[in-house]
Amino acid sequence: MTLANRILDFLEQLTIATAIPRGVSVLNPYQQPEVFNLCRQFYTRYYNDTNTRTLIIGINPGRFGGGLTGIPFTDPTRLKEICGIENALPGKPELSSDFIYRMIHAYGGAHAFYDKFYFTSVSPLGFTKKEKNLNYYDIPLLQKRLKPFMQNCMRTQLSWGLNTQVAYCLGEGDNYKFLTAWNQEEKFFQQIIPLPHPRFIMQYKRKQLKEYLKLYVEKLNYSGK
Repeated sequence: MTLANRILDFLEQLTIATAIPRGVSVLNPYQQPEVFNLCRQFYTRYYNDTNTRTLIIGINPGRFGGGLTGIPFTDPTRLKEICGIENALPGKPELSSDFIYRMIHAYGGAHAFYDKFYFTSVSPLGFTKKEKNLNYYDIPLLQKRLKPFMQNCMRTQLSWGLNTQVAYCLGEGDNYKFLTAWNQEEKFFQQIIPLPHPRFIMQYKRKQLKEYLKLYVEKLNYSGK
Protein backbone atom coordinates (compact mmCIF):
# COMPACT_ATOMS: atom_id res chain seq x y z
CA MET A 1 0.00 0.00 0.00
CA THR A 2 1.40 3.40 -0.96
CA LEU A 3 1.59 6.34 1.40
CA ALA A 4 -1.08 8.04 -0.71
CA ASN A 5 -3.43 5.11 -0.06
CA ARG A 6 -2.78 5.28 3.67
CA ILE A 7 -3.33 9.04 3.82
CA LEU A 8 -6.56 8.88 1.85
CA ASP A 9 -7.94 6.03 3.97
CA PHE A 10 -7.09 8.04 7.08
CA LEU A 11 -8.74 11.23 5.81
CA GLU A 12 -11.87 9.43 4.63
CA GLN A 13 -12.47 8.01 8.11
CA LEU A 14 -11.75 11.18 10.09
CA THR A 15 -14.52 11.93 12.53
CA ILE A 16 -14.80 13.37 16.04
CA ALA A 17 -17.00 11.17 18.19
CA THR A 18 -16.73 13.18 21.40
CA ALA A 19 -19.10 15.98 22.34
CA ILE A 20 -17.89 19.39 21.17
CA PRO A 21 -18.48 22.46 23.37
CA ARG A 22 -21.58 24.44 22.49
CA GLY A 23 -21.11 27.00 19.75
CA VAL A 24 -18.14 25.20 18.18
CA SER A 25 -18.44 23.71 14.69
CA VAL A 26 -16.15 21.13 13.10
CA LEU A 27 -14.60 21.66 9.67
CA ASN A 28 -14.56 18.30 7.89
CA PRO A 29 -14.10 18.86 4.14
CA TYR A 30 -13.37 15.16 3.56
CA GLN A 31 -17.08 14.39 3.75
CA GLN A 32 -17.59 16.36 0.52
CA PRO A 33 -17.03 14.13 -2.54
CA GLU A 34 -15.68 16.94 -4.70
CA VAL A 35 -13.11 17.91 -2.05
CA PHE A 36 -12.09 14.33 -1.41
CA ASN A 37 -11.50 13.93 -5.15
CA LEU A 38 -9.09 16.87 -5.02
CA CYS A 39 -7.29 15.21 -2.11
CA ARG A 40 -7.06 11.99 -4.10
CA GLN A 41 -5.46 13.85 -6.99
CA PHE A 42 -3.04 15.69 -4.72
CA TYR A 43 -1.84 12.76 -2.64
CA THR A 44 -1.64 10.43 -5.62
CA ARG A 45 0.52 13.01 -7.39
CA TYR A 46 2.95 13.63 -4.52
CA TYR A 47 2.80 10.57 -2.24
CA ASN A 48 2.32 7.60 -4.56
CA ASP A 49 5.24 5.66 -3.10
CA THR A 50 6.31 3.90 0.09
CA ASN A 51 9.05 6.31 1.13
CA THR A 52 9.12 7.85 4.60
CA ARG A 53 8.45 11.55 5.24
CA THR A 54 9.19 14.04 8.02
CA LEU A 55 6.17 15.62 9.68
CA ILE A 56 5.49 19.34 9.82
CA ILE A 57 2.73 19.78 12.39
CA GLY A 58 0.33 22.70 12.36
CA ILE A 59 -2.45 23.66 14.76
CA ASN A 60 -5.64 22.70 12.91
CA PRO A 61 -7.02 23.57 9.47
CA GLY A 62 -8.60 26.96 8.82
CA ARG A 63 -11.64 27.97 6.79
CA PHE A 64 -9.77 29.22 3.72
CA GLY A 65 -6.89 26.74 3.52
CA GLY A 66 -6.92 23.09 4.55
CA GLY A 67 -10.42 23.38 5.96
CA LEU A 68 -11.63 24.22 2.46
CA THR A 69 -9.41 22.14 0.15
CA GLY A 70 -8.70 19.26 2.53
CA ILE A 71 -4.96 19.75 1.94
CA PRO A 72 -3.02 21.44 4.77
CA PHE A 73 -1.78 24.95 4.04
CA THR A 74 -3.10 24.79 0.50
CA ASP A 75 -5.75 27.27 -0.60
CA PRO A 76 -7.68 26.84 -3.88
CA THR A 77 -5.37 29.29 -5.66
CA ARG A 78 -2.15 27.40 -4.85
CA LEU A 79 -3.85 24.07 -5.46
CA LYS A 80 -4.57 25.15 -9.02
CA GLU A 81 -1.63 27.38 -9.92
CA ILE A 82 1.22 25.54 -8.18
CA CYS A 83 0.01 21.98 -7.68
CA GLY A 84 -1.70 21.90 -11.06
CA ILE A 85 -5.00 20.58 -9.72
CA GLU A 86 -8.01 22.32 -11.22
CA ASN A 87 -10.82 23.12 -8.79
CA ALA A 88 -13.96 25.16 -8.60
CA LEU A 89 -13.72 25.96 -4.90
CA PRO A 90 -14.59 29.48 -3.83
CA GLY A 91 -12.10 31.42 -1.85
CA LYS A 92 -9.34 33.93 -1.88
CA PRO A 93 -5.59 33.53 -1.34
CA GLU A 94 -4.86 32.63 2.28
CA LEU A 95 -1.88 34.12 4.14
CA SER A 96 -0.42 30.93 5.59
CA SER A 97 -0.73 29.16 2.24
CA ASP A 98 0.98 32.11 0.57
CA PHE A 99 4.02 31.77 2.83
CA ILE A 100 4.13 27.98 2.69
CA TYR A 101 4.19 27.89 -1.10
CA ARG A 102 6.83 30.61 -1.26
CA MET A 103 8.84 28.40 1.07
CA ILE A 104 8.15 25.32 -1.05
CA HIS A 105 9.41 27.21 -4.10
CA ALA A 106 12.56 28.22 -2.18
CA TYR A 107 13.05 24.60 -1.16
CA GLY A 108 13.03 23.42 -4.77
CA GLY A 109 9.39 23.10 -5.76
CA ALA A 110 6.39 20.99 -4.83
CA HIS A 111 7.77 17.62 -5.92
CA ALA A 112 11.09 18.15 -4.12
CA PHE A 113 9.34 19.33 -0.96
CA TYR A 114 6.54 16.78 -0.76
CA ASP A 115 9.01 14.01 -1.51
CA LYS A 116 10.52 14.69 1.92
CA PHE A 117 7.78 16.24 4.05
CA TYR A 118 4.21 15.60 5.09
CA PHE A 119 1.97 18.28 6.58
CA THR A 120 -0.43 17.36 9.32
CA SER A 121 -1.87 19.13 12.38
CA VAL A 122 -2.29 18.41 16.06
CA SER A 123 -5.97 18.20 15.13
CA PRO A 124 -6.39 17.19 11.46
CA LEU A 125 -9.92 18.63 11.58
CA GLY A 126 -10.53 22.34 12.11
CA PHE A 127 -13.02 24.37 14.10
CA THR A 128 -15.00 27.56 13.92
CA LYS A 129 -16.96 29.61 16.41
CA LYS A 130 -19.21 32.43 15.33
CA GLU A 131 -17.97 31.81 11.76
CA LYS A 132 -14.35 32.52 12.72
CA ASN A 133 -11.40 30.13 12.89
CA LEU A 134 -10.86 28.52 16.28
CA ASN A 135 -7.68 26.80 17.48
CA TYR A 136 -7.93 23.56 19.46
CA TYR A 137 -6.20 25.24 22.43
CA ASP A 138 -8.43 28.34 22.51
CA ILE A 139 -11.03 26.57 24.66
CA PRO A 140 -9.58 24.32 27.42
CA LEU A 141 -12.65 22.04 27.37
CA LEU A 142 -12.30 21.55 23.61
CA GLN A 143 -8.64 20.63 23.95
CA LYS A 144 -9.41 18.18 26.76
CA ARG A 145 -12.18 16.45 24.85
CA LEU A 146 -10.15 16.31 21.64
CA LYS A 147 -7.11 14.64 23.15
CA PRO A 148 -8.19 11.01 22.52
CA PHE A 149 -9.03 11.92 18.91
CA MET A 150 -5.71 13.69 18.44
CA GLN A 151 -3.78 10.80 20.01
CA ASN A 152 -5.43 8.29 17.72
CA CYS A 153 -4.70 10.47 14.68
CA MET A 154 -1.02 10.88 15.52
CA ARG A 155 -0.52 7.20 16.30
CA THR A 156 -2.23 6.19 13.08
CA GLN A 157 -0.05 8.48 10.99
CA LEU A 158 3.16 7.37 12.68
CA SER A 159 2.22 3.74 11.99
CA TRP A 160 2.91 4.46 8.31
CA GLY A 161 6.65 4.54 8.98
CA LEU A 162 7.06 8.32 9.12
CA ASN A 163 10.23 9.84 10.56
CA THR A 164 10.20 9.83 14.36
CA GLN A 165 13.73 11.19 14.81
CA VAL A 166 12.63 14.77 14.27
CA ALA A 167 9.39 16.63 13.58
CA TYR A 168 8.64 20.31 13.04
CA CYS A 169 6.03 22.38 14.85
CA LEU A 170 4.44 25.36 13.11
CA GLY A 171 4.16 27.96 15.79
CA GLU A 172 6.54 28.81 18.62
CA GLY A 173 3.83 29.59 21.18
CA ASP A 174 0.79 27.60 22.33
CA ASN A 175 1.04 24.90 19.66
CA TYR A 176 4.69 24.21 20.48
CA LYS A 177 3.97 24.27 24.22
CA PHE A 178 1.18 21.72 23.88
CA LEU A 179 3.01 19.53 21.39
CA THR A 180 6.19 19.46 23.50
CA ALA A 181 4.32 18.45 26.67
CA TRP A 182 2.28 15.90 24.72
CA ASN A 183 5.43 14.43 23.20
CA GLN A 184 6.98 14.06 26.65
CA GLU A 185 4.00 11.91 27.59
CA GLU A 186 3.73 9.88 24.39
CA LYS A 187 7.33 9.78 23.09
CA PHE A 188 6.22 10.31 19.50
CA PHE A 189 9.47 11.99 18.38
CA GLN A 190 13.02 12.26 19.65
CA GLN A 191 13.08 15.97 18.84
CA ILE A 192 10.55 18.66 17.91
CA ILE A 193 11.86 21.80 16.23
CA PRO A 194 9.63 24.91 16.35
CA LEU A 195 9.19 27.20 13.35
CA PRO A 196 7.58 30.67 13.35
CA HIS A 197 3.97 30.38 12.27
CA PRO A 198 3.37 31.39 8.63
CA ARG A 199 0.48 33.69 9.50
CA PHE A 200 2.57 35.50 12.11
CA ILE A 201 5.30 36.04 9.54
CA MET A 202 2.94 37.33 6.85
CA GLN A 203 1.04 39.61 9.23
CA TYR A 204 3.81 41.03 11.39
CA LYS A 205 7.19 40.24 9.83
CA ARG A 206 6.59 40.59 6.12
CA LYS A 207 9.51 42.96 5.67
CA GLN A 208 11.76 40.09 6.79
CA LEU A 209 10.08 37.55 4.50
CA LYS A 210 13.30 36.53 2.72
CA GLU A 211 15.03 35.92 6.03
CA TYR A 212 12.18 33.73 7.26
CA LEU A 213 12.13 31.73 4.02
CA LYS A 214 15.85 31.12 4.41
CA LEU A 215 15.34 30.13 8.06
CA TYR A 216 12.71 27.57 7.11
CA VAL A 217 14.82 25.99 4.39
CA GLU A 218 17.86 25.80 6.65
CA LYS A 219 15.95 24.22 9.52
CA LEU A 220 14.08 21.77 7.31
CA ASN A 221 17.34 20.58 5.82
CA TYR A 222 18.34 19.45 9.31
CA SER A 223 15.97 16.49 9.03
CA GLY A 224 18.31 14.90 6.52
CA LYS A 225 15.42 13.27 4.76
